[in-house]
Parts: sequence; C-alpha cells; structure tokens
Amino acid sequence: MITQNASEMAAAVASGEVTSEALTQAHLSRIAEVDVKVHAFLHIDTEGALAQARAVDAARAKGEKLSPLAGVPLALKDVMVQKGVPTTCGSKILEGWRPPYDATVVSKLKNAGVVILGKTNMDEFAMGSSTENSAYGPTHNPWDLTRIPGGSGGGSSASLAAFEAPLALGTATGGSIRQPAAVTGTVGVKPTYGGVSRYGLVAFSSSLDQAGPCARTVLDAALLHEIIGGHDTYDSTSIDAPVPAVVAAAKMRDVKGMRIGVVRELGGEGYQAGVLQRFNESVEVLRGLGAEIIEVSCPHFEYALPAYYLIAPSECSSNLARFDAMRFGLRVGDDRARSAEEVMNLTREAGFGPEVKRRIILGTYALSSGYYDAYYGSAQKVRTLIINDFNAAFAQVDVLISPTSPTTAFKIGEKADDPLAMYLNDIATIPVNLAGNCAMSIPCGLAPEDGLPVGLQIIAPAMADDRLYRVGGALEAAFNEEWGGPLMNKAPSLTGGVR
Repeated sequence: MITQNASEMAAAVASGEVTSEALTQAHLSRIAEVDVKVHAFLHIDTEGALAQARAVDAARAKGEKLSPLAGVPLALKDVMVQKGVPTTCGSKILEGWRPPYDATVVSKLKNAGVVILGKTNMDEFAMGSSTENSAYGPTHNPWDLTRIPGGSGGGSSASLAAFEAPLALGTATGGSIRQPAAVTGTVGVKPTYGGVSRYGLVAFSSSLDQAGPCARTVLDAALLHEIIGGHDTYDSTSIDAPVPAVVAAAKMRDVKGMRIGVVRELGGEGYQAGVLQRFNESVEVLRGLGAEIIEVSCPHFEYALPAYYLIAPSECSSNLARFDAMRFGLRVGDDRARSAEEVMNLTREAGFGPEVKRRIILGTYALSSGYYDAYYGSAQKVRTLIINDFNAAFAQVDVLISPTSPTTAFKIGEKADDPLAMYLNDIATIPVNLAGNCAMSIPCGLAPEDGLPVGLQIIAPAMADDRLYRVGGALEAAFNEEWGGPLMNKAPSLTGGVR
C-alpha cells in the first residue's frame, strides 16, 4: 500500500477500496518502523492526522465530491506553520513554539482533504544543503544511511524515499527542493516565484523563498501543485493569475517539436563523471522523443553563487532580527542579564547554530553603512544580468536543462567543516531562484560510480510551469520503460527497511 503513487492512493480512497484512516495508519506505522534510522521527522501529529483522515472517510461515505488527493498523507517541512503543531524551523530558538494560525498552503491542503502526518527535519532556517545544520541532528538518505539527503529540505525528500509519505512540501531559497530530490531519486518542483503563497512560511530570504511540491512521480507533483498554487491576498508577492495547467501537461508525455536548451555553463569541471554521463544520456532520450536540442550560453551564471551569498544573508539578517527573546520562542539569561539587550544577545547566542550566525554576520556586514552599494547593491546588479541571460536563452528555446546537483549524495560530515564546498552543491539551482523562474528535478538514473540517484533539472520561464511537467512527464515515462519501472523500485528502502 505505502509503495503506491499518491494518485493511485487517492483513487483507492475515492472508490472505497481503502479508507484514508487505514492509509494514514499504514504510513504512521512505517514511520515508527524506520524513522529511528532515517530521522526525516521532527514531529509526528498522530492524533491530528488520524482525525483528518476520518473526516475524509466521513465525507466519502456521504457521497461528497473529493479533491484529487483527498485522503492521501503528506509530510510538511518544518518551516511552514500549522496551527497548534510545533514549528521549529530546525532551530533551538523556536523549540516548543506552537503557531496560532495555518500557513495558506496548509489551509489549502486541509481544504483538499490531504492528511498532514507531521513536520519534517531541515537545515536550521533553511540554511544548508545537507540537513546537517538542523539543531536536532541530521537526516539520513534512505539509499545509504551514511549519506546526506540534501538540504535544506532533506527531511521531506527522505520521507518520500523511505516510503514514510507519498507526498511532501518543501521550500526553495537556492535549491532546497530540487537538490534533495536529486540525491534521493524523487521529484521536486520550485514553482514560479509568487505562484504559491509564502504566507505562513517562516522567512529566510523573502525575495527568493518559494514553497513547492515534492513527490515520487511527476503527476503526483502536478496534482499537489494545483492544490497549493494560486493567488493569495495575504501575500503581497503572490501573482494574481490562474495556476498553469500542470496536471494536463504531466499527462501529455510528448515533447515532439519542443526546443530544449542545454546550458553550457552548468556542466563540465566540478561535476561528477557519473552525473554528466546520466545527464548526457537524458539529452539523447529527449532527442529520440523528437525534441530539438540546442546548446545555449548563460555567461553570467558563474556569478550566481557569490551574488546569492550576498543577497540571501542580507535578507536573512533582516528577517531573523525578529527572534529577540521578547515575543516568542527561546528566552535565555533572565537569571544573569541586567538588560533586555543582554537577554537578547544571550538568547540568540544559545538559540542560533553556527551556519545561521555565519549568514547573519555576513548579511549584516553587507548591509552596513559604506558597504551596501559595494556588496548588496552589486549583487542585485548581477541578479539583473542573470535574468537577462535567462531571457535571451528563452528567446531561443522552450525550456533549459542541466544536472540538478554536481554530485550524488556525499557522506555525512564530509563537507561539514568547509562552508564553500557545501555552498557549491547549489551551483546549478541558484540561478533559477535569483531570476524567479520555475524549475523541476526528476531522477535520471543511478551514477555508475556509487549506485546513487542522479537528478536532471528542467527550467522554464516564469508562469510557464506547465512546460516543466510536460518535459518531466515525457522523460519519466521514457525512463520507466527503459528501467522496467520507476527508479524507486531499485531503492533499498523497497525491501522493507533501510540500509
């Protein structure tokens, strides 16, 4: 039951073949069985999930019309608030905080009858590429428990790969949906900026953050995307336009006549040989399906990483100033501090981890008097150049493709002492967030060197999210035919446990 696709589970619930309560209980049992090894979850909302499931079953029994994913369980990244459920953002500074309201995406999930199992582990305040920066310990990749599941949304991606949940929500600031999807053999989508509401998403970098769907198939991601997408008056950056027809696009499975661009700058030196091999094979699959392959150059992409690591820390320095020990969360120093300022300093010292402190310091410096134009201002100019590169590329092609991550999942602890090496994991995904475009990662095979998943990234212009699903659906169908089924069939987690 738990190895089915979300769309198959929804059909079984709608037909009465299985109850949502039984389906939810099966996933709760799976979590109890394997999460001690995987550590995908920070909080399991057993009572709440079963109550949601029973409500779906009652609605079905009354003959009410159900949404396409009604009764299907989902794992929620712990950066999105859910009323009454602990929300920590992977940080000690919010330990024990229970929000008084739901994020817009959470409200939409509840209205659609999607059952929220609990909150997943993440790099603290979404700052990281491995989930090793969580204050509650790292999540492990179900393909190999000695390796990272990506970040910052490693808990969400690992829950899918371990069959603890068929669906998950993540957030992407620089690649935190796509990179975890790539290294766990799952599907992750970063929608167009503003295409999914950010209301109730605890902010890291407001001009970059974007919630999006995580799933094991392209169609499942599309079904979830249509539920969470759309305009929201509570979010001033929300786009007042219909959600692109992503489900119809996912079902097309046809790329004949499409122009697909291979980005010259997103490959070559620094990329693992097996990653490039699987990517190049994928290009030939697309060519065989009737797509026109065109090499394009985006010369300013090489400056995306340094621009990002000025813009994102600057915005995080501002956003995280609210965690001051006065309003919510952790409070330290009442017994020894003499002023509110001392309490604030002691609380932030105890509550924030090393990576968060590093980025706050960097961002505060970049925004300081005398340095703003030289650093933050210059980074924003580079951002404009990257947007121009995308515009020029999309004048030639319908979508762009590249490897999602330069390597497969690395060992836990391997890059913990080298922040720059860690930052390089997002080198292929960051340009999309800077430009506000949409992108998807789908599995394109296993690297021959280590037998671990490789991800292929598909990039489309803003509000052309349906193109992602059209290309992703066609590739997925071709790969499944070649592999004799989904890549997850090769995962060790299918054998009943995780290794």
